[in-house]
Amino acid sequence: MLKEKRYKETFEKISQEKRDKIIQIAVNEFAGKGFRGANINVIAKKAGISIGSMYNYFATKEDLFLTCMDEGYKLLEEAIGAVSLDNKDLFGKLEELVRAAQKFSRKYPEIHQLYLDATTEGLSDLSKQVSRKIENISAEFYRAEIQHAKEQGLVREDVDIRVATFCIDNIILLTQFSNTSEYFKERLKIFVGEDALEDDERMVKGIMQFFRGALST
Repeated sequence: MLKEKRYKETFEKISQEKRDKIIQIAVNEFAGKGFRGANINVIAKKAGISIGSMYNYFATKEDLFLTCMDEGYKLLEEAIGAVSLDNKDLFGKLEELVRAAQKFSRKYPEIHQLYLDATTEGLSDLSKQVSRKIENISAEFYRAEIQHAKEQGLVREDVDIRVATFCIDNIILLTQFSNTSEYFKERLKIFVGEDALEDDERMVKGIMQFFRGALST
């Protein structure tokens, strides 16, 4: 999670139900209109609070957006934590993560829209704050797992661990976007076929075949 809280202490003093409502409405607004297009006055009105109260909770729209991103990250942590990775080798773990990515992206499509928005060049200041927190966890996990798999003799010695980590994470990330973003959905259909979104097992099998071919001894 973010080390620095992006909201004021007054936000912590209201009920959990009210906090959840404000965040959910803000997530929907940011996902639908983007950071630039979202209006904090509209968010406050939909949440049933005054604009004064909203600014009493968040100093800026940026702080509200980053709080929404952090809530999304908590959901992602919970989803990954629920995945059983015990007693599995590298490829077994990667398969579980691919399946989890499919499920998570469909359950929380708005969160992925926020992430996509934050990665645009127009929000470069925000993306720097978001990317380090989110991506470092994935990078460290994959690097450790590939190194361990090398020691087990499951991954070739000539594999560049950092480059492999980058490639694996990009494929899993695109798997998520391909289930949430209309652009990436169409892109998936162009590359894989019109029925790509209706055949999860084909996607999982194909991705794992690619990972094994790229890494295995």
